[in-house]
Amino acid sequence: MDTRYNNRTTTKILLLEDDASLIDGLEYSLLKNGFQVETVRTVNEALNRLCQSTGVLQSHTDAQTPDRWLIPDTSPDDPQIFRTPANDLSSQYSLLLLDVTLPDGTGFEVCEKVREQDHRIPIIFLTASDEEVNVIRGLDSGADDYITKPFKIGELCSRIRALLRRSAISRQMPAHTLSGRQAQTPCPPASEAITSGGLRIDFLAGSVCLDGQTVDLTRAEYRLLSLLVRSAGRTVTRDLILNELWDSAGDFVDGNTLSVYMRRLREKIEADPSRPEHLITVRGFGYRWEP
Repeated sequence: MDTRYNNRTTTKILLLEDDASLIDGLEYSLLKNGFQVETVRTVNEALNRLCQSTGVLQSHTDAQTPDRWLIPDTSPDDPQIFRTPANDLSSQYSLLLLDVTLPDGTGFEVCEKVREQDHRIPIIFLTASDEEVNVIRGLDSGADDYITKPFKIGELCSRIRALLRRSAISRQMPAHTLSGRQAQTPCPPASEAITSGGLRIDFLAGSVCLDGQTVDLTRAEYRLLSLLVRSAGRTVTRDLILNELWDSAGDFVDGNTLSVYMRRLREKIEADPSRPEHLITVRGFGYRWEP
């Protein structure tokens, strides 16, 4: 683990990257932009570092709780370790910056492990490909954003700052609203909510129901759907969506991300996603929710 540039700042980022040429430039540039960086180069090293950051380590034989992380140590002869979910990673790191392809696995595995424990820490993927399958895999695993290599450091820092601002606000919201996915549970009792046709969004519970069944949404999908349903019958421009859901400038977000979110929402909400009746595209402008 490399901590050469970690002595002057307080906003700490865990960087998972195995490309030595990229690591040096990222560490230096992030430091210059006010971020402290700790670097790991493998999935196993990242999982063990995240485990240690909680301050709770247990041997395999001592662990009895089934919902704890099982993380193999670097040596097969060493005891396996667990991390209890009660310790918040955000007390140690402000954000995770994950490469996708690593020598011993993928960044998706790290992201999924973190979200399984309901941690709210922001996550950005560094990917060498903008193919939709990789974008969807990253978003579905619980990532907040992705950026395609090669990228400008200014763009990356803008996305980091935007996520950190949202993260500070989101800590005041219910935890189950902010997990990578909503739990498949019955709809909560009536509260402050919007009902539109068979869709119901409960803002206090942070849940979405369709025809009485909870819809499995990521954080970004929940925010996007809520924005559109609040403006039912009116076209919401792409610029407004980006301004509301991401940074106030909105211009650093890859437009493909929004398109991916919309396609995923249609797959979960529409009876026929190829012929949407509710999530309507207004070409050249944006999107509209039709009850």
